[in-house]
Amino acid sequence: PIRRIGTSHNAPFAHAVVHSDLVYLSGVTANADAENGPISPDDSVAEQTKRVFRVIDARLARAGSNKSKVLKAQVWLKDIEKGMAEMNAAWNEWVGDAAFKPVRATVQSKLANPSMLVEIQVTAAR
Repeated sequence: PIRRIGTSHNAPFAHAVVHSDLVYLSGVTANADAENGPISPDDSVAEQTKRVFRVIDARLARAGSNKSKVLKAQVWLKDIEKGMAEMNAAWNEWVGDAAFKPVRATVQSKLANPSMLVEIQVTAAR
């Protein structure tokens, strides 16, 4: 069976889909961490990346997984030249032990909102 998590009539996608022993998360931006206030183009990439990881941790937990089981990550940065070092520092802090590092691709992309500096999508085992 396929289980869809975080669906609503307001969003055109699910936050997560669980199929078999895999968890697929939709792309997450700091905007999804609304309880910590709105995002701003004045935010640092590190700050937004940490907010993204809070949301990813919560969504993985809801799906029965955690960051140690992430297999693949895709990262989109608004400005890769300005943001790569800050994102990598936050990433390394979040991933922790080298034994848990997933495969990852990182690209520069225009994001859906000018205040968004980073978006991350992950796939994990359960």
